[in-house]
Amino acid sequence: MPGSHGSLTKAGKVRESTPKVHSRERHSPIPRVRNKRNYMKRVIQGQTIGVKK
Repeated sequence: MPGSHGSLTKAGKVRESTPKVHSRERHSPIPRVRNKRNYMKRVIQGQTIGVKK
């Protein structure tokens, strides 16, 4: 069969055998959430970020 790049019996063997690495715990919110929060404060509520009044 033209176009095949290896047998299907070997598919996924390496990924299955590697140990699972857990992701690190985030200390700050993900950028999408952070940007939304900043937008709400700046545009919707009219506050300025980082400036003491």
